[in-house]
Amino acid sequence: MAEQKLTAEDVNRLLSDPSGEARSETADKLARQFGELELTESERQLAVDIFRIMVRDAEVRVRRALAVNLKENPLVPHDVALSLARDVTQVALPILEFSTVLNTEDLVEIVRSQDREKQKAVARRETVDAKVADELVERGDVEVAATLAGNEGAELSESALLRIVDRFGDEEAVQNPLAHRAVLPVTVAEKLVTRVSETLRSHILENHELPADVAADLVLQSRERATIGLSSESTEDEVERLVIQMQDHGRLTPSIILRAVCMGDVKFCEYALAVRAGIPIINARQLIHDAGSLGLKGIFEKAGLPKTFYPAVRAAVDVARETDYDGEENDRERYSRRMIERVLTQYGDLGVDFENSDLEYLLAKMNTLPPTLHVGA
Repeated sequence: MAEQKLTAEDVNRLLSDPSGEARSETADKLARQFGELELTESERQLAVDIFRIMVRDAEVRVRRALAVNLKENPLVPHDVALSLARDVTQVALPILEFSTVLNTEDLVEIVRSQDREKQKAVARRETVDAKVADELVERGDVEVAATLAGNEGAELSESALLRIVDRFGDEEAVQNPLAHRAVLPVTVAEKLVTRVSETLRSHILENHELPADVAADLVLQSRERATIGLSSESTEDEVERLVIQMQDHGRLTPSIILRAVCMGDVKFCEYALAVRAGIPIINARQLIHDAGSLGLKGIFEKAGLPKTFYPAVRAAVDVARETDYDGEENDRERYSRRMIERVLTQYGDLGVDFENSDLEYLLAKMNTLPPTLHVGA
C-alpha cells in the first residue's frame, strides 16, 4: 500500500514536531509498513535508521507503537528488537512474547533482570528453548513457573521439571499445569503426586506412568488423610473410582493391597478385593468381616492374592476390628502406627512372608509416624 509509505514530509514532521502524539503516529505508520515487500532497499534502510532514533524517544507511547507493530516482524534489526525488549515493561512485553529476532542469549539476559512480567512474557513464547526455560525456572517466581509449566512449547527438561516441583510443588497454581502436561517423566510424577489434591492425583495416575511402589504411595497418601471408616471425610465413590482406575491400568497389585491394609486403610482393601474378585462391595464386606475364618479366606483366594499374604491381611482386619482412634491430636497417624506395629509383631508368629520391599516400606512408614500414647496395661 504505497500511500502508507513514509514520505519526506513524514520524516520532516518526525524531526521537527516536538509533540509526542505526532511522533507516535509516525512511528505507528512506519512500523506497520516496514514488512511490506514493495519497499525499496533505500526506503527500508531509511525506516531502520528512524527506528534507531525512535527507540531512544523519551515518550513511552512512541516506543510502544514500535514494539506493538514490529513484534512479529522477522526483518526487524536485532539491535532495535533488543533495545525494545530491554525497555520498560509496557514497551518490552510484545517483543519478548512474539519476536523471533531475539536469540537465546538475549532472552536469558532479560530473564535475569528479575522483572516478573518480562519473565512471564518470555515464558509465554510459542517456543522456549531449554536454556531459557532453565533460567526461568531458577529465576522466576510462582507465577512465572505456572506460566512456563502450562506452555507445551516450552522445552522443559526432566531436571527443570524436578526443580519446579522442588521450588513450587506445593502451589496449586503450578500443580495443575504441571499435572496436565502432555508428557511428564516418571521421576517428576513421583515427586508431584505426593503434594497435589486427590483430583490431580487421580489425573496423574491415569495419564502418566508410575512404578508400582510409587502407585502404592499414591494410594496410601490419598487415603491417609481420610478418617478410616468415616464416610464424612471420604466418600465411597471416591475410593471405588480410584480402585477401578488402578485395576483398569493393571496397578491394583497384591503388594499395594497389602501395604494399604497394613497402614490401616481397610476401606481401600474392601474395594480392592471386591473389584479383583468381581463381586459387589456389600458382599465383599460381609465376607471380609465374617466372624469365622471362611469369609475372608474365600474372597482372598477369589481375588487371586498370594497365599503368603493372607496372614498379614487377616491380622490387619482383626486389628481394625479391635482398635479405634484415641481422640487425641494426630490420632489417625497413631492409628496407622498401631496397625503396623500389631501386624509386624505378629509377623513371625503368623508366618507372614513379606516381600523385602513391603517390609521395608512398612518399617519406613512407621518411622515417619508419631509414637503411640501410653495408655497403661
